[in-house]
Amino acid sequence: MYTKFKLFSPQKMIHSLFLINCSGDIFLEKHWKSVVSQSVCDYFFEAQEKAADVENVPPVISTPHHYLISIYRDKLFFVSVIQTEVPPLFVIEFLHRVADTFQDYFGSSNVGDTLPTGQLSNIPWRRAGVKYTNNEAYFDVVEEIDAIIDKSGSTVFAEIQGVIDACIKLSGMPDLSLSFMNPRLLDDVSFHPCIRFKRWESERVLSFIPPDGNFRLISYRVSSQNLVAIPVYVKHSISFKENSSCGRFDITIGPKQNMGKTIEGITVTVHMPKVVLNMNLTPTQGSYTFDPVTKVLTWDVGKITPQKLPSLKGLVNLQSGAPKPEENPSLNIQFKIQQLAISGLKVNRLDMYGEKYKPFKGVKYVTKAGKFQVRT
Repeated sequence: MYTKFKLFSPQKMIHSLFLINCSGDIFLEKHWKSVVSQSVCDYFFEAQEKAADVENVPPVISTPHHYLISIYRDKLFFVSVIQTEVPPLFVIEFLHRVADTFQDYFGSSNVGDTLPTGQLSNIPWRRAGVKYTNNEAYFDVVEEIDAIIDKSGSTVFAEIQGVIDACIKLSGMPDLSLSFMNPRLLDDVSFHPCIRFKRWESERVLSFIPPDGNFRLISYRVSSQNLVAIPVYVKHSISFKENSSCGRFDITIGPKQNMGKTIEGITVTVHMPKVVLNMNLTPTQGSYTFDPVTKVLTWDVGKITPQKLPSLKGLVNLQSGAPKPEENPSLNIQFKIQQLAISGLKVNRLDMYGEKYKPFKGVKYVTKAGKFQVRT
């Protein structure tokens, strides 16, 4: 009679693993799930500073969202990131196995002596000696709204996916702080490794020494449905008669909440039922196409002017004798709103430390439709 037991699987317990040398350089990282920012190691470095020597660093460190479990072997720290409570000895045993593998591979009792230290920068994402004639820092706040609207106009689902992309052309080694008017509305934030995670957790400020050039600073979600404003509405009447070779199609699109900004680049795409042969429609604005093979209707609306709302209406030709379609098609809508983050996120200020020049700073906002569907 065998006793059942569970094998230890590191990827089920350990989220990420960081290898750190005595100089405090993170020179190797492995992620079994999503990428955890290197800034989580700030908690480890803080504990390391408080310890009298390397042997006294606590093997288990609790942070607001993770546990850090570590060992010190061969002049290296093996730091694992855990998201749920697990038996620490299992993790420590696994880390010792990793250390054994390193020792076998490098053939040295002191692996830390074998690995390079001098070439490793304390800021691996930024090269030294950067110089620009014009010093500039631009940030693009780009939000996509995913939504499902039912036939009565009620919101079934709504979520905002956002990113802040940066273009940094600054001389020297600038240290930046980016603050927001309302940072608490952000959920599920993913950071570039340059972000100091502890500062964000305590103050909701993005503090970082930036890479040179273009990079993604953060990505985030706003998933609380009451915080997601729906910028457009659609009035629709699509009908197919039983035992008839025609139907009616009538849709009007208008601004719902646009915060004084113009909604532009509007396109409505409709996958019509298979029994539809053709469509004879009249748009009050823009132009439409209907592909009788794919049955896809595309209406290129352009931008909305509230004084005259765009509409598309007319007749639908159906196959003679074919049964009436079982359900009406959904409308897929694309749009863009310049100079607006639909979540309400706003940059408060950007401060720079460590350099004496005054850079040019700019922030641009744009909201786009992601998967935006209106059911009819």
